[in-house]
Amino acid sequence: MRVRVDQAKCVASGNCVLTAPEVFDQRVEDGIVVLLDPSPPAELAERVRRAEALCPAGVISIED
Repeated sequence: MRVRVDQAKCVASGNCVLTAPEVFDQRVEDGIVVLLDPSPPAELAERVRRAEALCPAGVISIED
């Protein structure tokens, strides 16, 4: 699994951080998504996919 984020389109909702905090974080100054792990382990795959689905701006993309 390979994860990418588009910070330019992020609306700082924080859904990704709440769903998969091992993979996503937010910048303190503006709440924009920060990708902590672009290749998360298989045991996090379901949560990363849920974070992708919950993102209101659609900034998370996943490649298998």
